[in-house]
Amino acid sequence: MHIAYRRLVEDDLETFINMRITQLREEGATEKLNLIPALMDYYHRHMADGTFVSWLAVDGDKIIGTSGMSFVEKPPYFSCPSGKIGLLSSMYTDPCYRRRGIAKELLRRVVEEARNYGCGSVQITASDMGVLLYTDFGFVKNGNFMQYKL
Repeated sequence: MHIAYRRLVEDDLETFINMRITQLREEGATEKLNLIPALMDYYHRHMADGTFVSWLAVDGDKIIGTSGMSFVEKPPYFSCPSGKIGLLSSMYTDPCYRRRGIAKELLRRVVEEARNYGCGSVQITASDMGVLLYTDFGFVKNGNFMQYKL
């Protein structure tokens, strides 16, 4: 086994999307909606305009870990004067490869992408399994986060 890291490219999208759906199911999603067309559209558009990047972990030709960072912008505020925010998503490692530092390395790489983009912060809605990874990395819970579902 030799783990290598590389950026996501268009040819990877089918596998990437299937892993994203597996991740969402592991986190408890039970909806029957077919997300594949919406995800394919999202990734094509945002990879093309540079507002989505992903690093992959690969073992030979097999993708065994994924990460994702979407870049959004809102009006600047004191703790984020650029107004640019990275939204972390798609953090997933194949169960056979977990507990080997793969997710930590993927996280390091996509956080660096956010830094290079000019983001003032990175945000995530963490799964129970991911909380330790993110807190060890330096993420801090924000008790003010709220959501209104439309």
